[in-house]
Amino acid sequence: MTQPVSVDSLEGEWRELLSRHARCVCALDRELEANHGLGMSEYEVLDRLASGAAKRVQELAATTHLSQSALSRTVARLERDGLVVRAMCPEDRRGVSVCLTPAGVERYEAARPTHRRVLQDNLPHRPEGDALASSA
Repeated sequence: MTQPVSVDSLEGEWRELLSRHARCVCALDRELEANHGLGMSEYEVLDRLASGAAKRVQELAATTHLSQSALSRTVARLERDGLVVRAMCPEDRRGVSVCLTPAGVERYEAARPTHRRVLQDNLPHRPEGDALASSA
């Protein structure tokens, strides 16, 4: 049986989580923009597309922290910069799919080590045997 946790403890833990998230997001935005001309949201979209397969916009929305409208604006910026292309879905002409261009792959691969470094610098380190540490 689990022990009850005090409200103060839960609120403190919640505030610490929000604080760490804000620090990490700010650091990611700053470093990705300065070194690769990408915002964090743009990197996240490139990361979801990095598998090589085109994804429907609805699929991207389900796997990112972005609303549908924010995702549409982000994809439009990436397309304007030549990093992604949008096309009608062959299976469903009402849907739109997005995929990386060669320039998008190149920018993603260049930015990935920066992303990893910022995460490593800003997230708590885990013991060697931790399941999350070994999956990173």
